[in-house]
Amino acid sequence: MLRLHHAEHWRIGTIAHQLGVHHSVVRRVLKQAAEKELSHATRPSKLDPYVLFIEETLARHPDLSAKRLYEMIRERGYEGGPDHVRHRVATLRKPRPAEAFLPRVTLMAEEAQVDWAHFGSVSIGRATRPLMAFVMVLSFSRALFFRFYLAQHTSFFLDGHVEAFSWFRGVARIILYDNLKSAVLERFRNAIRFHRDLLDLSAHYHFEPRPVAVARGNEKGRVERAIGYVRTGFFAGRSFRTLEDLNQQALTWCEGTALDRRWRQDRSRTVRDALEEERPRLLALPEDRFFAHQRVEASIGKFPYAHFDKNEYSVPHTFARRSLSVVADPVTVRILDGNDVVASHVRSFGKEERVEDPAHLAALTETKRKAKQSRNLSRLERETPASRRLLEELAARGHNLGCPVRQLLRLLDTYGAARLNAAVEEALDKGAPHPQAVQHILEKNRKKEGLQPALPLPLAHAHLENLAVQIHPLDPYDQISRKEKPHEA
Repeated sequence: MLRLHHAEHWRIGTIAHQLGVHHSVVRRVLKQAAEKELSHATRPSKLDPYVLFIEETLARHPDLSAKRLYEMIRERGYEGGPDHVRHRVATLRKPRPAEAFLPRVTLMAEEAQVDWAHFGSVSIGRATRPLMAFVMVLSFSRALFFRFYLAQHTSFFLDGHVEAFSWFRGVARIILYDNLKSAVLERFRNAIRFHRDLLDLSAHYHFEPRPVAVARGNEKGRVERAIGYVRTGFFAGRSFRTLEDLNQQALTWCEGTALDRRWRQDRSRTVRDALEEERPRLLALPEDRFFAHQRVEASIGKFPYAHFDKNEYSVPHTFARRSLSVVADPVTVRILDGNDVVASHVRSFGKEERVEDPAHLAALTETKRKAKQSRNLSRLERETPASRRLLEELAARGHNLGCPVRQLLRLLDTYGAARLNAAVEEALDKGAPHPQAVQHILEKNRKKEGLQPALPLPLAHAHLENLAVQIHPLDPYDQISRKEKPHEA
C-alpha cells in the first residue's frame, strides 16, 4: 500500500480495488505510517542536552574515547545507556584522513628485524609447552632465519640472536624490535629501559637495539610478513618428532626454499643473490661466542637434587643442604658452586621429571653402605666386645668383613648378646675365628641345655634391624611387686 501510494501515486480507491480491501484499511495504514515518521522525527532523546558538551569536548580532545565521554556525562546527570552514546559520538567525531606511508628503503647490512611467533603447543611427558619461533630477517636482502623454542624466555631470545648471527655470518648494525618484554622492560614516550641481558648481547656483537614506535606496525612489516611466510610456506602440514628434528627441518628450509624465492626489489634475482651481496658488509662476528643462559639460585635440601623449571636434577650428595647456582641454556643444565661445575645434565622440558647422573647415585649408595657397615660394627663392639678381636683376625687373614659382620648380627638377634659373646670367646680360644664356628658352638650349647634350635625373629620393618635396645635390670619391678602384695591382701 505504501509503495503504490508514494511511488506509483495511485489513489486510495484504486489501491483498495486492486488489492481487494476496504478503502478504510488503506487510509488507516497510510495514517499510521505518517504518525510513525512524525514520532521518530520529533521524539526527544535523553542525550540531547549533552550533545553540545560532547561536541565541545571532542573539539578540545579529538582522541577521547566514547567510553570516557559516557563516564563524563554520567557524572553530569545522564541516565541513558552507553550504546546510544557510542553511536552518537561516532556521528559527531570528525573522520580522520587515512594515513599514507612511504616505502621504507634500507641500505645493505644496515638493519634487521626480530620478533617472536606463536605456533601452538606441544606435549612433553606430563608438560604442555608453548611452541615459539624466534624470527630474524635482514631488511635489505629479506634473508630469513628462524628457530623454535619451548618458551619465550629471555635466554632463548638471546640464543636465537646468536644462532641467527652465526647463520648470516655477520651482524646488522641496527636491530628493530617490537615492544617485547624480552627486549624492552619499560617505556615512557621516548625513554626506554632495555633488558640488561639484551644490552650485554648488543655490546658483544656491536649492534644497536632499537624498538619501533608505538602503533607503527609498518616499521616492522618485513619480519611480520616473514612470520606469515613461515606459517604458510613451512609450518602448515609439517610433522616432526622432536624439537631438534623441527629445527633441523627449519634450517634446511632456510638454506633452500627461503633463499631461492624471488627478491622483492628485483624480481630477476633471488634472495640468495641479495644475501651474497649483503654479507660482506655485515659487521664481523667476534672471536668468542656469546653464552646465552638463564641463571637462578637453587637450595638443595636433604635430598641431593636441584629444582629448576618444573624438574629435578641430581647433584653430588656432599652438596646437600647447600645453596647452588643453576645455569641453563636450551640444551644443557649446569649446577655450579661458585665458579666450579658440580653437575651437568641434558635439559628436560617435561614436568616433575627427575634427571639423574648414575655417578651421583653410586657415590651416595656407597656412602650409605659404609655408614651402615660402621653402625653394624659399633653395635657388635658395644654388645659383644669379643667380636672385635674375631673381626681383627679375619681382616689380618685378608677376609672381607661385610659378610662376617652380617652373620654375627643375625646370631646376635637370634641368641642374644651374652650367649654370642661367650661363643665368640670360645671360638677364639679354639683358633677358629669365623662366624660359622661361632654358630656351631651356639647350637651345641643349646643342645646340651636341652633347648630347641633357635630361630631368627622376623621383623616387619627393615629399619628395626639396626635398632639398639638398652637392657635394664628387672630388680626395681620385683621391689614394687613385693611392696604392693600386703596392700592387696
